[in-house]
Amino acid sequence: MSFQVPQNAPSFSSSQRSQEDSYWRSKQSNGHTTKGGVADAVTSKINDIFSEQRDLPMYKDKPHFPASRRPSLLQRKRVQGLLGLTGIFVLWWTGFLSFGGPKGQFFDAAEHRHFGEDWSVQREAVKEVFLTTWEGYEKYAWGLDEYHPLSRKGKNMVQGGMGWIIVDALDTAIMMNLTSQVATAREWISTSLNYNADHDVNTFETTIRMLGGLLSAYYLSTSFPTLAPQRDDDFNQPGEDLYIEKATDLADRLLGAYDSPSGIPYSSINLNTSQGLINHLDSGASSTAEAATLQLEMKYLSKVTGEPVYWDRAELVIKAIESQKREDGLLPIFIYPATGEFRGDNIRLGSRGDSYYEYLIKQYLQTGGVETIYQDMWEEALEGVKKHLITYSAKSSLTILAERPSGLHGVLTPKMDHLVCFMPGTIALAVTGGQTVEQAKKRLGSKWSKKNDEDLQLAEELMKTCWGMYKVTPTGLAPEISYFHVDNPPRQWQGHLDATWTQPVSAELSDNLTADWRSDYDIHDMDVHNLQRPETVESLFYMWRITKNPKYRQWGWEMFEAFREHTKVVDEVHGKVYAYSSLDTVMENPVKERKRRDNMESFWLAETLKYFYLLFSEDDFFPLDKVVFNTEAHPLPVFDITGSKVFKTGWQRSKGPPTSKNADSHGTGEGSKDGDNFVQFGDRRVGNGVRFDQNGKPVEAKNSGHDHDDTVEHGHIEESGQGKVPGEHSVLESNDNHGDNRKKDDGAGAAGLEDSAPLQNSRAGRSKPRTGKDMEKEDDEAAAAAAADEEEMVAQRGSMKGG
Repeated sequence: MSFQVPQNAPSFSSSQRSQEDSYWRSKQSNGHTTKGGVADAVTSKINDIFSEQRDLPMYKDKPHFPASRRPSLLQRKRVQGLLGLTGIFVLWWTGFLSFGGPKGQFFDAAEHRHFGEDWSVQREAVKEVFLTTWEGYEKYAWGLDEYHPLSRKGKNMVQGGMGWIIVDALDTAIMMNLTSQVATAREWISTSLNYNADHDVNTFETTIRMLGGLLSAYYLSTSFPTLAPQRDDDFNQPGEDLYIEKATDLADRLLGAYDSPSGIPYSSINLNTSQGLINHLDSGASSTAEAATLQLEMKYLSKVTGEPVYWDRAELVIKAIESQKREDGLLPIFIYPATGEFRGDNIRLGSRGDSYYEYLIKQYLQTGGVETIYQDMWEEALEGVKKHLITYSAKSSLTILAERPSGLHGVLTPKMDHLVCFMPGTIALAVTGGQTVEQAKKRLGSKWSKKNDEDLQLAEELMKTCWGMYKVTPTGLAPEISYFHVDNPPRQWQGHLDATWTQPVSAELSDNLTADWRSDYDIHDMDVHNLQRPETVESLFYMWRITKNPKYRQWGWEMFEAFREHTKVVDEVHGKVYAYSSLDTVMENPVKERKRRDNMESFWLAETLKYFYLLFSEDDFFPLDKVVFNTEAHPLPVFDITGSKVFKTGWQRSKGPPTSKNADSHGTGEGSKDGDNFVQFGDRRVGNGVRFDQNGKPVEAKNSGHDHDDTVEHGHIEESGQGKVPGEHSVLESNDNHGDNRKKDDGAGAAGLEDSAPLQNSRAGRSKPRTGKDMEKEDDEAAAAAAADEEEMVAQRGSMKGG
């Protein structure tokens, strides 16, 4: 696309051009590097105010007064100087102007290193921070979904609350053996938690935090009765039905989000009506990570209750995605529930893309290595990551997992969200299946391959890059996003082209403040905030357990000390720490009080502190070959489905190219009614908000007049800081506004899915878990009935293909 040059535009070849270039470079510069910053821009600005020559007037049409009408030179300079200094002070005070990049002293890592075999003291230190945080929340915001520690208050995100912090943090309290805290939380869940608020919530966040938290609490209370034991538990059957009953109630309501023509869940759901809601942003698309990060929770719930419906609905999401056969297994970050097609070409493993890949390998591990289809998809995607997204920093050859905003054959952007730092640990987990490298080599014998070594080295190099994001800042805490300086053109992975090629080995991350590796990081002003995210310590935990290299524990302790020091909130009267909060900047040490955010995300308790605690625990405490952690760090058990006729992979990978479909079709055409998100499939209404009460009677959705809000930000979605007002975001509702989830395979596209009939979005009544024989008998009966329905549904849905 080309544009005509506007009339009266300045000449690009004139002598004035170099001055214009210099001016605009100063205006646009907003990056931090460890060797420089924007001090020159500020100095230049002050010189502009006081200098005598002004070749570039600020306004082209500024009035030119005759000499007799102009104020004296001294008067003009005084006024301009006062105005300029006032403006600079205001910009500095509000945080929009940074003087020279990093400020103050750097976090001294040498003061916070621990050597030795015993890490029990460090483990107890983590528990102490958890207790401090919990007690502050209990005192000032108990039962509320959000906690604002600076103002010492909280608020709910829906009427009556969702138990957002309590449920999310519960399993951490159980793992830490905090009996009284668990008792208090369980009492609140028993008496106050319900899902009747007539309000939309985010499907993904509610699944991973609330459903995952309840399921994990059930697993821990039944399998580890000595952890935070409760007096009123049944001695012969520990772990009362409370957690699983709440989880089942929630999951039944969440099923309405899957009632889309393609099976791709809607990004939001009204839990009161069980009605899925189309995203008002992004042309109605859900994010790929949100749509494809629901399977671990739903599959485990099916295993516990004996109800296949949760399993079936969740796995059809992956079938719909896989049917499109995207190049090298890498997916754009948006997908339409109406058609199952992707929107745009933006490919990244940061926000909106990350946990899709995480759940591929974890589904394989969760069911005992039986569902090899997910391992195959993971391996394909990892090879795609190497081929298309791996690059290296200019001076120190740091390994970077970059982005392709314009598709796999577009420009490579050397940018890493902090969210990407889940990847090192996940790669290592995939290599060994959760065992140590030594154990895995012994088990695999001659099957241990060059590729295993290659993947493990990639994990180690990415881990170092993520650790460098912490080490490069004055506080020792990572920014939300890091950019990198790379070669032009950027170096890329060559292993798929040259069998003799080897990965670059990056330079050591020395403590020297002038070391070259520091200048490879390029941290932008809008990305310097820190939300106490868990991804890096998560990977450190995996890397320690798998490689047994003690440096990962040492890095973790330095990181924990930085969090403990810089995010603490101190009572100004008593001088006692009572909370820990997010930060507006990691580039100033010490952190000024006005740079603290009045917000604490639930994942500080649910994930970050849990992974620190696990990092300093013994290896037999939740071993990685016995549990899988969902993307919110809720542990769920590994279970073997070998030989099961009920719990098995209900689909196969399709063959051939994907079916071409019209991306603009959103359920229109014969058999559908656009406008109220209603689709008619035979005698089934999908997406009309029907759910069933406890007596099995249908309850129709009612129009509450609630305006669906798609402009809020999520804990698992990156925050850029642009336009961000601290404390004014909700992780619960819908999508954010920036960049601060059966066996017949004929190659049909996601919009067709002719071999999978829509399922009822809830069930009439709730029975006790069935026996294996009962389930097999019912499964055979259901298969016969489904076969009869299939022919009728295929005919009725035929008109939807061209939709």
